Amino acid sequence: MSYLEQLKPADEYNKTLQSNVHPVDWVNPVPAGRYNLVVIGAGTAGLVTAAGAAGLGAKVALIERGLMGGDCLNVGCVPSKAIIAAARRAASVRGAGRFGIQSTVPHVDFAEVMQRMRRLRASISPHDSAKRFRELGIDVYFGQGTFASSNTVVVGTQTLHFKKAVIATGARAAKLPIAGLKEAGYLNNETLFSLTELPKRLTVIGAGPIGCEMAQSFARFGSQVTLVEQSSHILAREDQDAARIVEHAMQQDGIEMRLGVKVIRVQREGASRVVVVSGEGGEQRISGDQVLVGIGRTPNLDGLGLAAVGISANPQQGVIVDDCLRTTNRNIYAAGDVCSQYQFTHSADFLARIVIQNALFMGRAKASKLIIPWCTYTSPEVAHVGIYPNQAVEREIQLSTFTQPLSGVDRAVLDSEVEGFVRVHCKKGSDRILGATIVAAHAGDMIGQIVMAMKHRIGLGKIASVIHPYPTQTEAVRKLGDQFNRTKLTPTVKTLLRSWLRWTR
Repeated sequence: MSYLEQLKPADEYNKTLQSNVHPVDWVNPVPAGRYNLVVIGAGTAGLVTAAGAAGLGAKVALIERGLMGGDCLNVGCVPSKAIIAAARRAASVRGAGRFGIQSTVPHVDFAEVMQRMRRLRASISPHDSAKRFRELGIDVYFGQGTFASSNTVVVGTQTLHFKKAVIATGARAAKLPIAGLKEAGYLNNETLFSLTELPKRLTVIGAGPIGCEMAQSFARFGSQVTLVEQSSHILAREDQDAARIVEHAMQQDGIEMRLGVKVIRVQREGASRVVVVSGEGGEQRISGDQVLVGIGRTPNLDGLGLAAVGISANPQQGVIVDDCLRTTNRNIYAAGDVCSQYQFTHSADFLARIVIQNALFMGRAKASKLIIPWCTYTSPEVAHVGIYPNQAVEREIQLSTFTQPLSGVDRAVLDSEVEGFVRVHCKKGSDRILGATIVAAHAGDMIGQIVMAMKHRIGLGKIASVIHPYPTQTEAVRKLGDQFNRTKLTPTVKTLLRSWLRWTR
């Protein structure tokens, strides 16, 4: 879709956004000499690569055909989290009665909610703006970048010469092969944030992170939401105990779950969009005013001219890279969603840092060394890092698992947020952390402590010696350290301790 479709409605905030991330009066510079680095794509990976390289003294060109800031700023993290924040406020008003506060039904002004999102998004956009990157000494070009050779890229009528190049074009919502979907009309993450009117009935296809986050938010705003998922439970890749907790919370928000069903077709019937699904009970019809497709991503490979320069790529994996993020053309690297299975802003950031080292300074930094957490921002949130138990079985790794329910954490009890847990997987026989899952109101904030421990080989037992403020929910992590340390109190150790204490009385 055209980037202009992402800038609706054409209010003052979207006009401000456009003036920053794709100014209509922008004049591309005239290339002079060879660039150390040409970066195609100005999403997170491209922006970090360009800014980092320029900061180290490299001559850098940055090419973008759409909106600078990529999905994160324009149709991803930023707008979605603004909406989630508003939805959480609505839920807190609705649930205030359990705190002894007179509960009322919140009046949600959806148009105002979306206007707030657009205003905040516009206020953040200068960080990713063409003006800012030009001030960093980077030549910013708007247009399609196409490789003409292993050392040149064409943008419009201009040819840019480079020593190294980076593909950072990201990914977009996939077009699913569902009969009638296109004809009936549907929303995805690229069009959802242009809504100005709340759908009375919303059908969400796919119970992954996007589907669950938006289903819960729109239900909290007052939509009648039906969530359709082929798997037997939501968030299929996550710990099943975690997924069940979130599933129950979403049902409490009034979401109707249709799990274990396959979407057969979508059809328009008057003003309604009918999703026909098939499951154990045969075909079922789900009527709604809007359909949101929350699954499927495809890498942005079109127009790059990859075949002409010997770069291997496919629609499933994107650009094929080695562990140092070099493509099958030794002069060209890739970073971010266009080449990585971890399609997160924070992973794109750190992959870009690897590219800078390897492309400009003959480094050997490896993507496989990164420890990448992620979080789904439902209520409660689900955050994860590292290995899952089923992966450990496949790799023949034995684990010791420690779980601290939030019902045993005082702050969670006081906050009435006891539905959740912190679970850590250690290598059996040691306190080395290999993975963790947290289900909590602010799991995304809590997981960082565990990621740091994994990165710097700080064992779970040592976390027990770190004083945490009381009362906080992060105390759950320290309690897991205590759990591990208690495993060292074997019967033999206990006998020796009792003997010593008896002798020293």
